[in-house]
Amino acid sequence: MADDRPRPPDRKLPPGVLRLGSIAGSDVLVTPSWFLIAALIVVIMSPVIEDIQPGLGALKYVAGFIFAVMLYGAVLVHEAAHAVVAHRLGYPVGPITIHFLGGATQIEEESRRPRDEFLIAVVGPLTSLLIAGVAALLWWAGPDGLLLFAVQFLAGANAFVGVLNLVPGLPLDGGRVLRAAVWGVTKDMLRGTLVAGWSGRIVAVLVVLWPFAVQAITGNSASFYDTMWALLIGLFLWSGATAAISSARMRQRLPHLVARDLARRALAVPEDLPLAEAVRRAQEAQAGSIVTVTGSGVPIGLVSEAALRAIQPDRRPWMPTSTVTRALSAGLSLPATIHGEELIRAMGATPATEYLLVEEDGSIYGVLVTADVDAAFQRGGR
Repeated sequence: MADDRPRPPDRKLPPGVLRLGSIAGSDVLVTPSWFLIAALIVVIMSPVIEDIQPGLGALKYVAGFIFAVMLYGAVLVHEAAHAVVAHRLGYPVGPITIHFLGGATQIEEESRRPRDEFLIAVVGPLTSLLIAGVAALLWWAGPDGLLLFAVQFLAGANAFVGVLNLVPGLPLDGGRVLRAAVWGVTKDMLRGTLVAGWSGRIVAVLVVLWPFAVQAITGNSASFYDTMWALLIGLFLWSGATAAISSARMRQRLPHLVARDLARRALAVPEDLPLAEAVRRAQEAQAGSIVTVTGSGVPIGLVSEAALRAIQPDRRPWMPTSTVTRALSAGLSLPATIHGEELIRAMGATPATEYLLVEEDGSIYGVLVTADVDAAFQRGGR
């Protein structure tokens, strides 16, 4: 059945990234790093394949590449499950990207409810475990030789992907499940993110220490490859967990960013008033910003501080104030009540150095300067 859902506009792909097709309306992308890990899998698997099926010659490398595709095919099915459920729940989904450490599904909107977060997160590992179970049943069907090994490999790969992703720590799916649980209990998504992020950091440390723990328990030295993989995966998990914690801490500050509290007093002047006179009036009124208005008092422009500073004082008496203003567009006029994430989104949608704040009746409240918002954010919004 044709997929009639609207598709996002085509995105320019980074160098070396290949588009394989689409699943549930999401592009499937493969990064160049995947080919490096595929080559490594071929090198590792080809001797094993030769032992199981002697006499294959160069075909053992082809078989090794097929095993690499099988492994990452399992990852793709896992990620596709996330995409399908997110689509069904009404969330926009970007591309599914396959890279050397696995895959990632770009869900372009945060979960609105703990239940949605749980369902989107848990479906991936459950899908992997389901495929592992089906492969295990095929195992008992009686294949032998290389076919038996392929079934075992499919079962093991999916079981590994499923179990690993259920580990309760961000950025793994299990971390999102933990976040959903804490969010549901505390009614605070950011607290859930912090708990899951710190859990992810603990998991990262345990992964790095795992080869050494096995060595201490069994007495067998950890191989170089085991140690390097543990370090690589641990760094990946630590980086993802740290990013989640940093994001949550930043967002905790946002509710303190209230436009009304950060506004500068604004002086309204006619646009043809000499600039020197406008500056004199602003200083006399102790106003931090200047707004140009029509004869009926409708605001039409904001004086740019940077542009004002660039004008020499001896030239200002001969220049109208309009020469250093930016015309007011819809995005430069914000309600005085705007705050938190809504404020940040509005500023991001129309980047500028100053914004006009207006009351519900359209009257001028003041001017919000981006530098003041940045400074307040650095202070924690207090």
